Amino acid sequence: MSNPKSSIQNALEESNRVKRGFFEKNEESIVEVARKMGGVIKAGNRILICGNGGSASDSQHFAGEMVGRLMKERRALPAIALTTDTSVLTAVGNDYGYDQVFSRQVEGIGASGDLLFTISTSGNSPNILRAAESAKAMGITVVALTGKDGGKLGRMADVHLNAGLGVTSPRIQETHITAIHVLVDLLDEYFFYRGTGQAPPPLG
Repeated sequence: MSNPKSSIQNALEESNRVKRGFFEKNEESIVEVARKMGGVIKAGNRILICGNGGSASDSQHFAGEMVGRLMKERRALPAIALTTDTSVLTAVGNDYGYDQVFSRQVEGIGASGDLLFTISTSGNSPNILRAAESAKAMGITVVALTGKDGGKLGRMADVHLNAGLGVTSPRIQETHITAIHVLVDLLDEYFFYRGTGQAPPPLG
């Protein structure tokens, strides 16, 4: 019979297994996404981020560590979580439907050359799919953070970072927030000159 302590150990073991599988599978893509983030910022463009529920919190966490800082001092970086403006979210949800709460923002504030992070544990959230469709039509690169089989989002993203061993939202979201920390850390350490506001030249 299970007990509370064994439940804790099982959760930790599963979380570690999902994370390990994610980074083993996506290591090269993660480096390339961090490099792309540096190039987008150097070109004067922005990072847009969206998700629902826990993934909305991850979107805001992501933006906070770019506009603020993670571990290194550098200027604020141009990142916007599309999950935070309650007037926009409720107006668009009321007038157009919840499926468009992110796509309307992408269309309104996004521009060719930006990068959109779409975060969805299932990869099938309709409002995330609509945001990705709008972004691709505008020349905005779409990066998807997903779980399970990646859903429709994984198939349409320019870069798909999939926590495929995750079968529950908690384990997938724990992997996503680790990926976000790693991306910002890589950006700060390798693809952005600290204190100068400039991205370094491509490696190689």
